[in-house]
This record gives sequence, structure tokens and C-alpha cells, in this order.
Amino acid sequence: MKIKVLGTGLTKFGELWDKSLFDLAQEASLEAIKDSGLSPNQIDAVFVGNMIYGKVSNQDHLGPTIASQLNIKGAALRIEGACASGGLAVHLAIQSILAQTYKNVLVVGVEKMTDISVSQVTSALMGAGSEEERRAGLTFPALYALMAKAHMQKYGTTKKQMAQVAVKNHFHGSLNNKAQFPYEVSLEKALNSPCICDPLNLFDASPITDGAAAVVLNADTSKRGVFITGSAVATDTVDLSSRESLTEIKATREACQKALKQTGCQIKDVNVCEVHDCFTIAEILAMEDLGFCKKGEGAEFIEKGTTKLGGKIPVNTSGGLKACGHPVGATGVKQIVELTWQLRGSAGSRQVKDAKVGLAQNVGGTGATVVVHVLQN
Repeated sequence: MKIKVLGTGLTKFGELWDKSLFDLAQEASLEAIKDSGLSPNQIDAVFVGNMIYGKVSNQDHLGPTIASQLNIKGAALRIEGACASGGLAVHLAIQSILAQTYKNVLVVGVEKMTDISVSQVTSALMGAGSEEERRAGLTFPALYALMAKAHMQKYGTTKKQMAQVAVKNHFHGSLNNKAQFPYEVSLEKALNSPCICDPLNLFDASPITDGAAAVVLNADTSKRGVFITGSAVATDTVDLSSRESLTEIKATREACQKALKQTGCQIKDVNVCEVHDCFTIAEILAMEDLGFCKKGEGAEFIEKGTTKLGGKIPVNTSGGLKACGHPVGATGVKQIVELTWQLRGSAGSRQVKDAKVGLAQNVGGTGATVVVHVLQN
């Protein structure tokens, strides 16, 4: 498999009250189309990754609405996979190209989350949870807090180690002018931030965010560039209570193994990685489940500086969901944009030297859906 990332586009992430969801989708899409060297009438299909807009706006028909604003006449559809909606849209676009259904495909992930109340956003996001979890009054901070508690009890992971994930990602975010929070935070500030659900503090959680990201994909291998060479999806139970373990996301391991098998690469070949750090514990779990370190060693792996710029395997150079922001439908596409920039050598002050292989992990819910992509130049 070799699908070329022909063009990329990315808006600023943040509280963008002066822009609508459609403004953001159009901005990122037009930037990606321009970068691809194509014109809108050469785009055969538009795949839109979005999770909550229909619930909060009563507008569900996003594919044709966005395509018509871009003057694209081809097929247009919306894809939903909770917080993995963007990654899933990329995955399905790749499958459509491999099947030769479409030649040039625009994928745009977009979300508008700050125009409504926190309670409305929380309720909409819990659409990715199980009915039992909703009836119990659980939210995603509570669900990831359960996973964090289990990891702390089993492996000795500390709140300080989780806070260091936030410190590292905010450092990376300070180098990204597209990030919602482009500034550094100290370990003391992260540890002393308000508790949102023990053991998770405010700085252990990703923010509510507006933003859009877009890529243009095709199968042209006639010229050098950045290619997606592995793309896989795995699933698990929606509810945590039915899982074998609270200290791993099994779907991450399965999707990663499938994606790497498509490429011929091994996890040790990856030079730069974007993972789904919706909460700091999620990045610790990702390091273990992807195979960068052994189970139970993820916190120490990050604590040693291995995943910071200049370390052996820089992770979340964009700032991750923690500092860059988490507009849920856009995140999976933003990961592809960031890795493409890294492999092109155009990531500026956060550039990973000689990056040749990148990996993205996008998670829906607490791991019921996981999408992993591998990119190579």
C-alpha cells in the first residue's frame, strides 16, 4: 500500500468564536487543495470526519454541505467514529483509493465545540460511551481516571509522572503557532492545577476546542513525497467493565501490529509519533500498547525524556491533544498533517532530524475504536 499525501491544510486550534464549523472546514480544505496542486474540480470525493456537530446543531448532512461550499461535485459523506472520526475518515478514504473507486480524495476533520455549554459538550461526547456508563453518571475524565488508578495500583505510576506528559507536550505546543495553548507549563503548575477526577488534574486533560485539518490523498507514486504505507483499525468493547484489563488499550496493540505488517517496518523504525493523549494516562498507555516499551514502563519511558524533542522517539511534536487542542473530529487528520510536515522536513522549530517513518494513533472513546497510520517518505 502506498497512498500519497498530496496536500495538507490546518486551521488554528482554539476558542474560535468568530468562525463557524463551515468556515473552519473551508479554510483547511482550500489550503490542502492548494498545497496539492489540484483544483476543486479534480477532487473526486470528500470524506468529512466529525463527531458531535449533528447533536449540537441539528445539521447532520455535513458531507454535501461542505462539498458544495468548496464547489466540489463528487461524492461527499460524513464519517463518525467518536474521537477517532478523523483517523477513520482517512482510513476509509485510503480504502476507496485502493479500490479505485476514487482517484483524488479530500479528507477534512472538523469540530466546533466552544459555542455550547460544557455540559452540552460532555453529554455529546458521552455518546461514545456505553449506556451503562451513562446511566452511572460516568464521563470520560472519570473513565480515564479509573484507568489511571488501575495503572498506578498495578505498576506504581505516579501523578508526577503523568504531569510530566503535560509538561512535555506543552513544551512542544509552545513551538506550534497553530496550538490552542502555545506555551510551556511547569511541573509544579501541572501538579497543583485543580483536580477534575482523582487522580487527574486539569493539566492531565485535553481541552474543548474548535478546529479543522485536511489532507488530499491519491495513489500517484511517480514523484517523491510522503506516503501512508500502513492503515489499520481495531475495536474493543465500548464499556470498560467488559474488558480483560483496565491497564491497556488492546485495540491499539492490534491496530498497530496490522498497520506495521502492511509496511514491513517495525516499531523500532518509527522516528516520530503522534498519539491520542486525551488524558496524560492515555499517552503512557499508548507507549506501552504500541510497543515502544514494556507494559508498566510507559511512565518511566516518558519521564526519562525519551519522547521529548531531541529524544530517541519524539511523541506529539504538535503539542498533542493536550496543548494543540482536541477538536474531536479533526484530531485524527491533524495527526496526519503533523507527521507529513515532519517527514517533509517543514516542521520548523519542532522538526525531528532525519524523520523518515511516522506513526499516528487515534482513539475513539476509551479505546473501542483505534486507528493507526504509518507514514514514510
